[in-house]
Amino acid sequence: MTTLNPYIYFNGNCEDAFSFYKSVFRNEITYIGRYKDVPKTDRQIFREADEKIMHISLPISTETILMGSDNTVAYEESIAYSNFSLILHTDSKAEADRLFNELSESGQVKVPMKMTFWNSYYGICIDKFGISWKITQEAKK
Repeated sequence: MTTLNPYIYFNGNCEDAFSFYKSVFRNEITYIGRYKDVPKTDRQIFREADEKIMHISLPISTETILMGSDNTVAYEESIAYSNFSLILHTDSKAEADRLFNELSESGQVKVPMKMTFWNSYYGICIDKFGISWKITQEAKK
């Protein structure tokens, strides 16, 4: 089985972002590694401060893990290709609304949650860390 897991780069606020995502997705972080944990012989490839996040993992379902790190160079490069959104498929309108409301708090609502012509309950928001989210719940046929 192949899985796809998003990896998000942050410019020094990865820990804050994942604390937020932990509360939204109501799950526990399974791994957190800091740059200070990198062996000294490999430090030349890592430029971030010791306390910043080298890698973090937060499962959001049995198949999906949200991952990220503080990486200034990768973050700056990612701005040029930020032509994507993370999409969440839910089982209920209530869960879609909860995720949308929590993710959009202190962020931006781009498309409010509503029924669409393609028979989905759907909305788009950008969270307070600049990540674009699409939330959808397929209507029962």
